[in-house]
Amino acid sequence: MKKHILLVLITALCSSSFSPKEMEGKQTQLSFEPGEVLSYKFHYGFVNAGVADIEVLPKLYRVNDKVCYKMNITGKTTGSFDFFLKIRNQYGTYVDTSSMKPQKAYRIIQEGKYKLTEITTFNHSDGKVNVNKNGKEDKEYQVPTNVQDLVSSYYYLRTVDFSSVKVGDIIVLKSFLDDKTYDFSLRYLGKEKIKTDLGKVNAIILSPIMPENGLFNGKNSIKAWFSDDLNRIPLKAKAEMYVGSVEMDITASKGLRNPLNMAK
Repeated sequence: MKKHILLVLITALCSSSFSPKEMEGKQTQLSFEPGEVLSYKFHYGFVNAGVADIEVLPKLYRVNDKVCYKMNITGKTTGSFDFFLKIRNQYGTYVDTSSMKPQKAYRIIQEGKYKLTEITTFNHSDGKVNVNKNGKEDKEYQVPTNVQDLVSSYYYLRTVDFSSVKVGDIIVLKSFLDDKTYDFSLRYLGKEKIKTDLGKVNAIILSPIMPENGLFNGKNSIKAWFSDDLNRIPLKAKAEMYVGSVEMDITASKGLRNPLNMAK
């Protein structure tokens, strides 16, 4: 998972727990709509490290005979970081508008000399996914019910009703990535007001529960601030690592479905 740090920060873009099965059919999608675009910058201390855009494409698509949203995330390094390790990554997914289940996901990765083009097709009725890497032979994997990909997990989280979630509660999602199914668990840490390029915004705080590793430092080493409103857009993320902290901050937004909950 280390090589997905940019995407982990974005998706980080919550005792009791909620699993996808428990929430299935209970959430109403009021958080986003086609045409939404969110822009971010990454920085390592005072040094700008990269930029990213997260968007819901303006039109709907039909995949696996389902009407789908198409979500796309692009991220790239900038400045001195681009000189040492050039990153040009694109992650995307097609998500059924009625169930919020992914139907097809893709990754187009360029990290230095490493390149990957990957297509993952979901068959939820049979509990299987089909993965094709770089146009070679397909591989099939068994997956649990209601599995997400990493990008669709982020949008699924935005449909969660946090009005009944208490501090310390945990949200659990199962996501398929790198030929494996992962349990992504996030702890809800409460609310606060934060300053952003969009203004001062009321926010909720989530922290991914990370296993012991040599990259992140401490129990709540990653924190993400989402707007405390129906949009639930990620406003900021911060990762405390042993080599310092990396932060992601929103720089612009357009096409939001609902007004932002601005703080006074």
